[in-house]
Amino acid sequence: MEQVNKTALITGAAKGIGKAVALAFAKEGYNIVINYNGSKEAALNTQQEIEALGVKTLVVQADVSDEDQVKTMVEKSIETFERIDVLVNNSGINKDGLMLRMSYEDFHKVIAVNLEGTFNCIKHVSRIMMKQRSGSIINMSSVVGIMGNAGQANYASSKAGVLGLTKSAARELALRHIRVNAIAPGFIETDMTAKLAEKDKAKMMEQIPLRQFGQPEDVANVCVALASDAFKYVTGQTIHVDGGMIM
Repeated sequence: MEQVNKTALITGAAKGIGKAVALAFAKEGYNIVINYNGSKEAALNTQQEIEALGVKTLVVQADVSDEDQVKTMVEKSIETFERIDVLVNNSGINKDGLMLRMSYEDFHKVIAVNLEGTFNCIKHVSRIMMKQRSGSIINMSSVVGIMGNAGQANYASSKAGVLGLTKSAARELALRHIRVNAIAPGFIETDMTAKLAEKDKAKMMEQIPLRQFGQPEDVANVCVALASDAFKYVTGQTIHVDGGMIM
């Protein structure tokens, strides 16, 4: 591993896809800001795994839907590492239910974390990147944001919004050499998808041409690639990591 003296801030990095992304960037020599909201123990375990790779870490609790907390998180990151080269907006929640039974609170909370949280992080991290005149921002969307899904009106809306936000941010920040892209994972085996009933998993498998579910590392590898110089001419794009679900 080569020490690259760069910093990656990963939201929702305590476990699942976020943890895999944090580990992947650490293996590339990045110092890592590990953001979490409610999973402190998991975040500290992730910190131990990352520091064993020989890079520095900062663990920061912050609810990304709260702009003041995001602002403080970014300030702490700069105080510790002086720069932020990569932002991965991975924090996300779901509160599934049919629209007729879905409360306003459940609809808005998902939008607040998944979409408004992504906006908050882009807003405050991009100010740092603009001064650096460089940076890569990667937003986590979903195949559900592209095709919709019964019982997930709030989640699908939030993830579709992330795609529009990605394109707008890419256009606004391009002249400062900041690239903004999105990843739309399909069925990735995480704690969130583990809650699904077996019949729902079987139905989902039928829609995947590769006939297998993805792993968090599959998404993490694309994040590292998008942030690298190999993709320096790619911005405003959505990369599908879904086994062929969306073609």
